[in-house]
Amino acid sequence: MCGRFTLYTEFLKLIERFEVEFFLGEISQSYAPRYNIAPTQRILAVTEEGGKRILRTFRWGLIPFWAKEASMGNSFINARIESVLTKNSFKQSFVKRRCLILADGFYEWKREGRRKIPYYFFLPSREPFAMAGLWDRWQAPSGEEIFSCTIITREAAEEIRPIHDRMPLILPKGEEETWLDPASHALTPSQLQARFASLRTLPLQAHPVSTLVNSPQNESPQCIIPSDSQGSLF
Repeated sequence: MCGRFTLYTEFLKLIERFEVEFFLGEISQSYAPRYNIAPTQRILAVTEEGGKRILRTFRWGLIPFWAKEASMGNSFINARIESVLTKNSFKQSFVKRRCLILADGFYEWKREGRRKIPYYFFLPSREPFAMAGLWDRWQAPSGEEIFSCTIITREAAEEIRPIHDRMPLILPKGEEETWLDPASHALTPSQLQARFASLRTLPLQAHPVSTLVNSPQNESPQCIIPSDSQGSLF
């Protein structure tokens, strides 16, 4: 699964890297480096609407449009690529409402006896990347609208399996447009699912970090600093 990640890349660099064409001014004004993003918090994602890339904020934890309560989204922070077409919570979003969730690293925990050691994963270049995501719009009985999203996961790459058996589906830059395009270049939903389930994973680096990251209240750069207690994984 993916339960924590970071996004500290400079805002204008994100706009350039992900070819964003529109965003509300309040997004740029409120943007701040994040080192320990947790479920239910607001996160940044790119959607494609009318052929334009739009930067939006979403609540992390997808609330299906048919849900009776917003709390249902707390159970849907991740969606498995292998089962998105068989889950009512995700099927329509997979077909119609895909997005790029922006990140520059993510955390996973390795169990050693009674301890769980957090590891931080990132691209060797330290560049930001897009995790495949789905989004939905839910309307509360009061009339309030909540836009929410979930992170797609896949089987972990071989080198990550000593830590965890799942990982976020990180999109190569050349596949981002296909993921965003509602038409998906005439691929059927099943073909699209198969295409992304079989993508080659990007090379990652990782190192253990402090247990500071265990609490979402800790948001400092210290969360990603290598821990002296363990050696680097690779």
